Amino acid sequence: MRLYGQELTRREVAALSGDLSQFAGVRQMTLSDGAEAGQRVLEFRTGTGLRFTLMVDRCFDIGSCDYNGMAIGWTSAAGFRAPALHDSEGENGLGFMRSFSGLLMTCGLDHILGGHTAEVPEYNYPGRPTATYGIHGRVSMLPARLTGYGERWEDDRCFLWAEGCVRQSAVFAEDLELTRRIEVEVGTNDIQLSDEVRNRGFNRTPHMLCYHINVGYPVLAEGARYVAPIKDVVWAAHADTYKDQGVGYARPSGPVDTFREQVWEHEMKADTAGNVAIALINDALPLGLEVTTRKSELPCFYEWQHLQSGGYAFGIEPATHHVLGNGFARDRDEMIWLEHDESRRYSITFKVLTDADAITRSEAAIAATQQQPTDPFPAPSGDFRAIPGRG
Repeated sequence: MRLYGQELTRREVAALSGDLSQFAGVRQMTLSDGAEAGQRVLEFRTGTGLRFTLMVDRCFDIGSCDYNGMAIGWTSAAGFRAPALHDSEGENGLGFMRSFSGLLMTCGLDHILGGHTAEVPEYNYPGRPTATYGIHGRVSMLPARLTGYGERWEDDRCFLWAEGCVRQSAVFAEDLELTRRIEVEVGTNDIQLSDEVRNRGFNRTPHMLCYHINVGYPVLAEGARYVAPIKDVVWAAHADTYKDQGVGYARPSGPVDTFREQVWEHEMKADTAGNVAIALINDALPLGLEVTTRKSELPCFYEWQHLQSGGYAFGIEPATHHVLGNGFARDRDEMIWLEHDESRRYSITFKVLTDADAITRSEAAIAATQQQPTDPFPAPSGDFRAIPGRG
């Protein structure tokens, strides 16, 4: 492994300390104060300056994340509330906002995006002919069953890992299970996430998924750059007032007291391996975060700008469905339906770009796949392309 500029064997690492945890490791902690109290957290340290927390009781999502003390992930005023305090059905479906915080919040497993009411004959229960979904679904605040964590060695390489299962279920409704594995090699800055969503029930069940990846200050700052292989700007929530706030898709502003959130959907081009890499970069630090997904798994991509003072965040959001949501997916016959024991798999790599060279390499690879628009306000096309393999 590479530690502090040296290539070290497992034996050499062992000779330098009585335990690897002096340099790197994963440990379980329990939060004990305020709205966070009672939650299990796994803290990862890779020996490079990268540290992040895995919120076991909040869907096994990534909470805080920093590099050499500089924050990468976003912490909102809501903080990391315990799930016992969360009401996903509250505030006319906006309960999600009371717990919205962290580098990663998983949205799903049977609904994403805005609130929606759908007929659900698939559940064969006359007493509940429709299902009402709040914003971004229910899974993000469900506790996981922790199945394991620790160190895994391959010769002289060491990998830190954790795995857990989150089950979203109800009688006469969905019974979906998310199995998640997080892994990162000691001496590196690449976090690997692997997910499987399986229908444990016996009813044909809808499935939608979005990874709400939220970057905060200081990576997000005036002068930061959004770098992505954008083929087409498909949609903008603020199209009627497109230029009024003076912030285009590629360059966020600093905090603005009266800023109103801006959301886009972009059509991204995959590289020759089928991957889509997107980055938010701050050249002044220099520091950035690159997110890589597979186009075949997550074909849709949203950009979220929440540049309001006190809530300052930037969202990178790969998803299974177009931004117009549940009803749109059903109308176009693009909903994913899982039969009993059927599953879908997803993978994401979070790569912290720690210096100018890493930023240059990331940007060059993205540009080689697709040059993004030079106009900060490209006109939305409204061309929601058919999603392959649906319908």
